[in-house]
Amino acid sequence: MRDKTSIEVDDLGAGSRVFHSSKRSIADITKVAGSSVKDMKRLFRLVRYFEPDNILELGTSLGKSAYAMALGNPEASIITVEGDENLVKLTKNQFQKNSINNVEIIHSDFDIYLDKLNQTEQKFDMVMMDGNHRLQPTLWYFDKLQKHLHNDSVVMVDDIYWSEEMKQAWQTLKTHPNVKQSIDTFYFGLLFFRKEQYPQDFVINLDSLNLF
Repeated sequence: MRDKTSIEVDDLGAGSRVFHSSKRSIADITKVAGSSVKDMKRLFRLVRYFEPDNILELGTSLGKSAYAMALGNPEASIITVEGDENLVKLTKNQFQKNSINNVEIIHSDFDIYLDKLNQTEQKFDMVMMDGNHRLQPTLWYFDKLQKHLHNDSVVMVDDIYWSEEMKQAWQTLKTHPNVKQSIDTFYFGLLFFRKEQYPQDFVINLDSLNLF
């Protein structure tokens, strides 16, 4: 919030509804992009609860979500993918300064990264989707990820009410044949794949629970 340094940002997804220029200060990006403090607390607690060993995040931005997940499970191996080179450099330096050593930042377009990932058998216990707020790319990424999920994996889809496209994406993801349970918190959605559980769809207002 104190950093007034300006950088060039290349939006590869749906773009920003706030910024009208590619040149932005770190302070301004922090105010409007990525996770809020409340979001970070939620992520921290979710990681503490599910205890994932291998985490994938699509959409690093300033790395605030990755910070929260790394602190939630310091033993986890976290991969976070970001398409903007300047954000990657900035966030990598911040992780090093703050001794966050369990996060690997990969500079790549999501399509390219997932195509390469599909050539491996790597599995993830948790996946955070928060990079491209458009309908078709979101559905495509989710399909590509299926090979890398297991029965107890959790997929978190951020900003499910960000736009009409994201609302439609969330409704479609819930009906994917591999999804068995879903939780709509309004802010984000959680998808589960446990075959032994009865198919269920929950809606929970996190603010009303006063958990954070």
